Amino acid sequence: MKIGTKVNFILTIVFLIGILVSAIALSDVLQQKAQNEINSKASALMTMNNSVRSYTNERVGPLLSPQVEIQENFIPESIPSYSVREVFEYFRNTPEYANFFYKDATLNPTNLRDKADDFETEIVKSFRQQPDKTSLSGFRTMSGIKLYYTAKPFAIKNESCLRCHSIPENAPKSQLTTYGRDNGFGWTLNDILGAQIVYVPAEEILENAHRSFILVTGIVAMVFTIVIIIINLLLKRTVLRRIKRIATVAEQVSVGNMDVNFGRQNKDEIGDLAEAFNRMKYSLEIAMNMLNKKKNNS
Repeated sequence: MKIGTKVNFILTIVFLIGILVSAIALSDVLQQKAQNEINSKASALMTMNNSVRSYTNERVGPLLSPQVEIQENFIPESIPSYSVREVFEYFRNTPEYANFFYKDATLNPTNLRDKADDFETEIVKSFRQQPDKTSLSGFRTMSGIKLYYTAKPFAIKNESCLRCHSIPENAPKSQLTTYGRDNGFGWTLNDILGAQIVYVPAEEILENAHRSFILVTGIVAMVFTIVIIIINLLLKRTVLRRIKRIATVAEQVSVGNMDVNFGRQNKDEIGDLAEAFNRMKYSLEIAMNMLNKKKNNS
């Protein structure tokens, strides 16, 4: 195998390993960056929702509570979960955020629109099995859309909330008229009842990460290719051509042609080799001349 072929083989192996390692590292970095971006959006929305919940619980609820007792129709705006859901629906009216979702996924909700589906039920069960866990996140597909979710456990911390959710007899009549007596009761203090879940569309961000991966990997591959081409050109110019010339001259000398010369060489290892061959050629030429003189004298 020629030197050039060997060098190309080694460079190709290095190229493939370099591309593979770079691609794996880049993929991990871009995926992590994309997930951090998605998680940042979800966390911001969760914080906003909890702010609405706190405001409703501390400011709106006390103002509307007296009306709840005397009104025939229940006033859902006094309930923090309802306010959060409604504010989020207004947020979703902006086309840019139409595929964002929020849900107080509850196993036994007062309003059935908050009923946890099978996937969300597993999240709630996970929180119940691991009380110390403060959040869960991951991906799921809904209506053909890939969504990233972040979930936090939901429990009743304020004993006053149990009035509407302990037994039907304690609940306001307007609540029973609106929602009935079958759902949203039997709750206990500090028991994990559900999960606050924010869903953020992930496809666009993940696709952007994928496009960035392809672009950067292509650039890295192009750089590696250019480097290999440059190394090949330099190798041919500074090494292979000079070695081939030395080999050609040495072959001519070996068959008795003393008129050829190795020529002037650069001051490097190959130049030193050429100089050594020149000295060997001159020594051989002197030895042959001496032999010829002895032959002629005899």
